[in-house]
Amino acid sequence: MTRGERLADQLDRHWHKNLRPRLNGLADEEYFWEPVRDCWSVRPRGTSAAPMSAGSGEWTVDYASADPAPAPAPVTTIAWRLAHIIVSCLGYRVGWHFGGQDVDFQTFVYAGTADEALKQLDEMYGRWNAGVLELSDADLESPPAVGPERFPMEGIILHVNRELIHHGAEISLLRDLYRWQDAAEPRRI
Repeated sequence: MTRGERLADQLDRHWHKNLRPRLNGLADEEYFWEPVRDCWSVRPRGTSAAPMSAGSGEWTVDYASADPAPAPAPVTTIAWRLAHIIVSCLGYRVGWHFGGQDVDFQTFVYAGTADEALKQLDEMYGRWNAGVLELSDADLESPPAVGPERFPMEGIILHVNRELIHHGAEISLLRDLYRWQDAAEPRRI
Protein backbone atom coordinates (compact mmCIF):
# COMPACT_ATOMS: atom_id res chain seq x y z
CA MET A 1 0.00 0.00 0.00
CA THR A 2 1.09 3.56 -0.61
CA ARG A 3 1.12 6.03 2.30
CA GLY A 4 -1.99 7.68 0.89
CA GLU A 5 -3.76 4.33 0.74
CA ARG A 6 -2.76 3.56 4.35
CA LEU A 7 -4.04 6.94 5.54
CA ALA A 8 -7.32 6.47 3.66
CA ASP A 9 -7.60 2.90 4.96
CA GLN A 10 -7.24 4.02 8.59
CA LEU A 11 -10.38 6.12 8.39
CA ASP A 12 -12.20 3.91 5.89
CA ARG A 13 -12.02 0.88 8.22
CA HIS A 14 -13.47 2.96 11.05
CA TRP A 15 -16.08 4.41 8.70
CA HIS A 16 -17.34 1.02 7.46
CA LYS A 17 -17.00 -1.00 10.69
CA ASN A 18 -17.94 1.56 13.33
CA LEU A 19 -19.23 4.98 12.39
CA ARG A 20 -21.47 4.58 9.34
CA PRO A 21 -23.28 1.46 10.63
CA ARG A 22 -24.03 3.34 13.88
CA LEU A 23 -25.85 6.01 11.84
CA ASN A 24 -28.23 3.59 10.10
CA GLY A 25 -31.83 4.16 11.11
CA LEU A 26 -31.25 7.71 12.37
CA ALA A 27 -34.69 9.34 12.59
CA ASP A 28 -35.46 13.05 12.62
CA GLU A 29 -36.62 13.02 16.25
CA GLU A 30 -33.27 11.59 17.33
CA TYR A 31 -31.32 13.84 14.92
CA PHE A 32 -32.77 16.93 16.63
CA TRP A 33 -32.97 15.50 20.19
CA GLU A 34 -31.70 17.92 22.85
CA PRO A 35 -30.48 15.97 25.88
CA VAL A 36 -30.13 19.18 27.97
CA ARG A 37 -31.43 22.75 27.83
CA ASP A 38 -29.78 25.28 25.54
CA CYS A 39 -28.21 22.76 23.16
CA TRP A 40 -26.80 23.99 19.89
CA SER A 41 -28.44 22.40 16.90
CA VAL A 42 -29.55 22.86 13.31
CA ARG A 43 -32.81 24.82 13.38
CA PRO A 44 -35.39 26.34 11.06
CA ARG A 45 -34.22 29.80 9.99
CA GLY A 46 -35.10 32.47 12.54
CA THR A 47 -35.66 30.13 15.50
CA SER A 48 -32.16 29.99 17.01
CA ALA A 49 -31.55 31.30 20.52
CA ALA A 50 -27.75 30.91 20.11
CA PRO A 51 -25.61 34.04 19.87
CA MET A 52 -25.27 33.49 16.09
CA SER A 53 -26.52 31.21 13.33
CA ALA A 54 -25.23 30.43 9.86
CA GLY A 55 -26.52 28.88 6.68
CA SER A 56 -28.10 29.93 3.42
CA GLY A 57 -31.07 27.58 3.26
CA GLU A 58 -34.19 27.04 5.34
CA TRP A 59 -32.08 25.60 8.17
CA THR A 60 -29.25 27.23 10.10
CA VAL A 61 -26.62 25.98 12.53
CA ASP A 62 -26.10 27.54 15.98
CA TYR A 63 -22.72 28.97 16.93
CA ALA A 64 -20.95 31.83 18.73
CA SER A 65 -17.87 33.88 18.17
CA ALA A 66 -14.68 32.00 18.91
CA ASP A 67 -13.22 35.03 20.66
CA PRO A 68 -13.94 34.41 23.44
CA ALA A 69 -15.27 30.90 23.01
CA PRO A 70 -18.35 30.05 25.10
CA ALA A 71 -17.41 28.57 28.45
CA PRO A 72 -18.51 26.02 29.15
CA ALA A 73 -18.95 24.87 25.58
CA PRO A 74 -22.60 24.10 24.82
CA VAL A 75 -23.83 20.55 24.41
CA THR A 76 -24.62 19.89 20.75
CA THR A 77 -27.20 17.68 19.07
CA ILE A 78 -26.55 14.93 16.57
CA ALA A 79 -27.73 17.39 13.90
CA TRP A 80 -25.09 19.93 14.96
CA ARG A 81 -22.32 17.32 15.16
CA LEU A 82 -23.13 15.93 11.72
CA ALA A 83 -23.15 19.47 10.31
CA HIS A 84 -19.74 20.04 11.90
CA ILE A 85 -18.32 16.87 10.32
CA ILE A 86 -19.88 17.59 6.92
CA VAL A 87 -18.79 21.22 6.71
CA SER A 88 -15.84 21.90 9.02
CA CYS A 89 -14.09 18.55 9.08
CA LEU A 90 -14.65 17.38 5.51
CA GLY A 91 -16.31 20.02 3.35
CA TYR A 92 -13.76 22.80 3.68
CA ARG A 93 -10.89 20.45 2.97
CA VAL A 94 -12.59 18.64 0.09
CA GLY A 95 -13.06 21.98 -1.64
CA TRP A 96 -9.56 23.27 -0.86
CA HIS A 97 -7.56 20.14 -1.61
CA PHE A 98 -9.55 17.99 -4.03
CA GLY A 99 -11.48 20.43 -6.18
CA GLY A 100 -15.13 20.99 -6.67
CA GLN A 101 -17.36 23.52 -5.02
CA ASP A 102 -15.94 25.44 -2.07
CA VAL A 103 -17.83 24.79 1.15
CA ASP A 104 -18.39 27.72 3.48
CA PHE A 105 -19.81 27.53 7.03
CA GLN A 106 -21.83 30.72 6.56
CA THR A 107 -23.46 29.79 3.25
CA PHE A 108 -23.79 26.00 3.46
CA VAL A 109 -27.33 24.60 3.01
CA TYR A 110 -27.74 22.65 6.26
CA ALA A 111 -29.89 19.52 6.32
CA GLY A 112 -33.35 19.73 7.84
CA THR A 113 -33.74 15.94 8.07
CA ALA A 114 -31.59 13.07 9.22
CA ASP A 115 -31.79 11.42 5.79
CA GLU A 116 -30.60 14.59 4.06
CA ALA A 117 -27.72 14.98 6.53
CA LEU A 118 -26.62 11.38 5.97
CA LYS A 119 -26.65 11.93 2.20
CA GLN A 120 -24.47 15.03 2.67
CA LEU A 121 -22.16 13.08 4.97
CA ASP A 122 -21.83 10.16 2.55
CA GLU A 123 -21.08 12.53 -0.33
CA MET A 124 -18.41 14.50 1.55
CA TYR A 125 -16.82 11.36 2.98
CA GLY A 126 -16.71 9.74 -0.46
CA ARG A 127 -15.08 12.80 -1.99
CA TRP A 128 -12.57 13.07 0.87
CA ASN A 129 -11.59 9.40 0.77
CA ALA A 130 -11.22 9.41 -3.03
CA GLY A 131 -8.99 12.48 -2.81
CA VAL A 132 -6.76 10.99 -0.11
CA LEU A 133 -6.33 7.81 -2.14
CA GLU A 134 -4.91 9.83 -5.05
CA LEU A 135 -2.17 11.59 -3.06
CA SER A 136 1.46 10.77 -3.77
CA ASP A 137 4.19 10.67 -1.13
CA ALA A 138 5.36 14.08 -2.37
CA ASP A 139 1.82 15.46 -1.93
CA LEU A 140 1.69 14.10 1.61
CA GLU A 141 5.01 15.68 2.58
CA SER A 142 4.12 19.18 1.35
CA PRO A 143 1.70 21.80 2.61
CA PRO A 144 -1.28 22.12 0.28
CA ALA A 145 -1.27 24.94 -2.27
CA VAL A 146 -4.82 26.00 -1.36
CA GLY A 147 -6.46 26.65 2.00
CA PRO A 148 -5.21 28.14 5.26
CA GLU A 149 -3.52 25.03 6.65
CA ARG A 150 0.23 25.42 6.22
CA PHE A 151 1.58 22.07 7.36
CA PRO A 152 2.13 18.83 5.42
CA MET A 153 -0.93 17.19 3.93
CA GLU A 154 -0.25 13.99 5.87
CA GLY A 155 -0.80 15.93 9.11
CA ILE A 156 -4.07 17.35 7.76
CA ILE A 157 -5.30 13.87 6.88
CA LEU A 158 -4.39 12.52 10.32
CA HIS A 159 -6.22 15.48 11.89
CA VAL A 160 -9.35 14.76 9.82
CA ASN A 161 -9.14 11.07 10.76
CA ARG A 162 -9.01 12.00 14.46
CA GLU A 163 -11.87 14.46 14.08
CA LEU A 164 -14.18 11.94 12.41
CA ILE A 165 -13.34 9.24 14.95
CA HIS A 166 -13.81 11.69 17.84
CA HIS A 167 -17.07 13.27 16.66
CA GLY A 168 -18.38 9.92 15.44
CA ALA A 169 -17.92 8.55 18.96
CA GLU A 170 -19.82 11.53 20.38
CA ILE A 171 -22.70 10.89 17.97
CA SER A 172 -22.68 7.20 18.86
CA LEU A 173 -22.90 8.06 22.56
CA LEU A 174 -25.79 10.45 21.91
CA ARG A 175 -27.57 7.65 20.04
CA ASP A 176 -27.04 5.34 23.03
CA LEU A 177 -28.35 7.96 25.46
CA TYR A 178 -31.36 8.64 23.25
CA ARG A 179 -32.24 4.93 23.13
CA TRP A 180 -31.86 4.47 26.88
CA GLN A 181 -33.25 7.78 28.14
CA ASP A 182 -36.46 6.24 29.51
CA ALA A 183 -35.16 2.74 30.30
CA ALA A 184 -34.40 3.13 33.99
CA GLU A 185 -33.51 5.55 36.71
CA PRO A 186 -29.79 6.35 36.72
CA ARG A 187 -27.83 4.73 39.51
CA ARG A 188 -26.27 7.09 42.01
CA ILE A 189 -22.90 6.15 43.45
